[in-house]
Amino acid sequence: MTNLFSTSLIRNIYKKPSKKSEITSQIIYGEKIKIIKNKNRWLKIKTYNDNYSGYIKNEKLKKGLKIIFKTNRLKTRIFSQNKKKNFLTFNSRLPMISKRKKFIEFEKGKWVKRTEIKPINYKDRNFVKILKSFINCKYAWGGKSYKGIDCSALVQLYYLYNNKFFPRDTKDQISFKKGKKKLIKFSRGDIIYWKGHVAVCLDKSKLIHAYGPRKKVLIMNIKKTIELINETAKLKVKKIIKI
Repeated sequence: MTNLFSTSLIRNIYKKPSKKSEITSQIIYGEKIKIIKNKNRWLKIKTYNDNYSGYIKNEKLKKGLKIIFKTNRLKTRIFSQNKKKNFLTFNSRLPMISKRKKFIEFEKGKWVKRTEIKPINYKDRNFVKILKSFINCKYAWGGKSYKGIDCSALVQLYYLYNNKFFPRDTKDQISFKKGKKKLIKFSRGDIIYWKGHVAVCLDKSKLIHAYGPRKKVLIMNIKKTIELINETAKLKVKKIIKI
């Protein structure tokens, strides 16, 4: 297997080697991957951060990037001679070619502001701030960026930003940590799981989630959400864990 880094801003991972196949996840700039198989310009890959496998197109990959920084904003503007505005999404991983007073160059002719990056080992335990930065982002199955995100990616990104392993899919997240099946009172940091869905409690009454039926990331009342999901999807809470 070969280890490479993605230099695409956002790249889809497909279930099968075809763009008509289901998008199961994404990789972002600076994400390290293992190449398992190479066939007809498609690569079967496994991600280094979470051991997620699937297929990507064989393009925009580099060897031996020395990752030094990560982006800490929902969208980080890339400054270059290109007039088109391009952005790195939250938690993109960056090398450094050179630096100026207020900028670092991460790729030839491409710069970002120093105020919008953190050292790769920096940790931020304020999950409320991180999750809230995605409010009103479009819901997208398999997404994990400002362009679109799903419920399990919203939770996973907090862990990945803090350099901790956490599974990509809800079904795997449910079994990853010990928890409870029922709670009388909810509190800040409770993660609520249903079959195929997850939300995070911001306090004793509100939660945040990427909610498919509403097509975006939003804050809702905890008890009303549990009732709504039970009524519309016939799903009961499966497990509650602490973030």
